[in-house]
Amino acid sequence: MRIQQLFDVRGRTALVTGGASGIGLGYAEALAANGARVALLDMDARRIDAEVSRLRGAGMDVSGHVVDVTDHAALDRAVDEIVAGFGHLDAAFANAGIDPGPGYVGAWVGDQRPRVDEGALERYADARWNRVIDVNLNGVFATVRAAARHMRSRRKGRIILTTSAASQRIEPAIGAAYMAAKAGAAHFMRCVALELAASGITVNAIAPGMFVTNIGGGHAKDPAVQKALAAGIPLHRVGMPSDMYGLALLLASDAGDYITGQEIVIDGGLLLGRVD
Repeated sequence: MRIQQLFDVRGRTALVTGGASGIGLGYAEALAANGARVALLDMDARRIDAEVSRLRGAGMDVSGHVVDVTDHAALDRAVDEIVAGFGHLDAAFANAGIDPGPGYVGAWVGDQRPRVDEGALERYADARWNRVIDVNLNGVFATVRAAARHMRSRRKGRIILTTSAASQRIEPAIGAAYMAAKAGAAHFMRCVALELAASGITVNAIAPGMFVTNIGGGHAKDPAVQKALAAGIPLHRVGMPSDMYGLALLLASDAGDYITGQEIVIDGGLLLGRVD
């Protein structure tokens, strides 16, 4: 088989939650630019309209759907409508996520890290914890469940979760709820990969390191912030959504037929350790 056939997604259908910006938009662009039909699900109606218009203008087959992944009934309806329009569902990216808020320490200042009262355990608000878990873990569960319901009948499908390098390494500058949610999503991925294998469905996770997204208020878009973050990354740069294209195509295409239950880290070497 030629390499182009292995990664061919022409005629395939996919949905991406959190698909109107950042890594989710990167997934959508990778598939749509290579001939897939892609539905972008997001809460931000204005951004969805803008990105759908831009991608359609570039000749891509995309649609936009305003939905909150924490409203499981609304999410089920949206997925049902997308599948009815597509005729079937080949790939689902459970990607939607929100900002973790601060951890109990801040960024390095020389060889010190200042304490952050808001991120301390005793001050961690219930509302903040519950919101992060609801979107970043419960929303993943609901997305995977909705996709699997349609894929089982065809005995074929690809489900890809977005976790994080923070699921594998404690980073005290990141709110604890975020790390708990991402680690939970990674273990959930392995559980459902085992269950769905008998139905011909693969389930994997992509674990990004430091990427330029809207998470954290979009601060990583600032070149000065990127420079500071890059100092701790062996490849000396933060990731861009386009760095996700290869993994997205691998896991959504025939090239990923025999990969399931894996959390694949893409972090420029971040987990290797701090660069001095």
